[in-house]
Amino acid sequence: MSEAHIVVKDVNKVFSTPGRDVVALKDINLEVPRGQFVCLLGPSGCGKSTLLNAIAGFALPSSGTILADGQVVTAPGPERGMVFQEYALFPWMTVEDNVAFGLEIKNQPKAQIRATVDKLLQMLSLQDFRSRYPKDLSGGMRQRVAIARVLALDSPIMLMDEPFGALDALTRRNLQDELLRLWAELKKTIIFVTHSIEEAIYLADRIVVMTYRPGTIKKDIVVDLPRLRDPAAAEFNALKRELGQLVMEEQQRHHNDELRMAAVD
Repeated sequence: MSEAHIVVKDVNKVFSTPGRDVVALKDINLEVPRGQFVCLLGPSGCGKSTLLNAIAGFALPSSGTILADGQVVTAPGPERGMVFQEYALFPWMTVEDNVAFGLEIKNQPKAQIRATVDKLLQMLSLQDFRSRYPKDLSGGMRQRVAIARVLALDSPIMLMDEPFGALDALTRRNLQDELLRLWAELKKTIIFVTHSIEEAIYLADRIVVMTYRPGTIKKDIVVDLPRLRDPAAAEFNALKRELGQLVMEEQQRHHNDELRMAAVD
């Protein structure tokens, strides 16, 4: 896994607002090897979703360069599949039509589309729901469909923005295990945004902790724990305490910043 699949070099992102500019990202440098599972972790306002959107090509950096597979990112592309927290399914389409949509846009042969959709529905335990509409599915099932739709495009890079954040704890753990199984089988490169310390430790090869605004990389930690990981294990909880301290420092900085802004107002 030594080859850099994603390279973020000297990236800054500034948003212009009435009266002032907001520096969302500052001097971000990051390399993600092919096949690695990386979690971006930090409090709200640290820029982790902004960084993910920049890698996806939805929000280009104000300065700096992002490379995916050696190519400069200037727009969204098929090599970078995105999974959102809000599912982003077409409500008027069935499960199988949602999964097939991207393949139809690419004008793939119908028999090939059917074979791909059948395989993914089986992989994600959706085969009995293929004719259902999103409104008839639970949150966990909708997220399975969203993941299947990205996998259908066979993107080597998967970008995931808090995809399990709105789910109950049991569904969330089930989908975490499902994602790890798919990742091990399909060898994708994954960048996964979360605010959950436990989720980051459970999933990631590596956790990139970001600072509160401006978003910079506070610490880059390799998670050297065997899989599947036990959240009750001493090593798991030692890392959880370390990460908790790092995140709480930034959360406190956020709180102090809000107090200063309130005093000025």
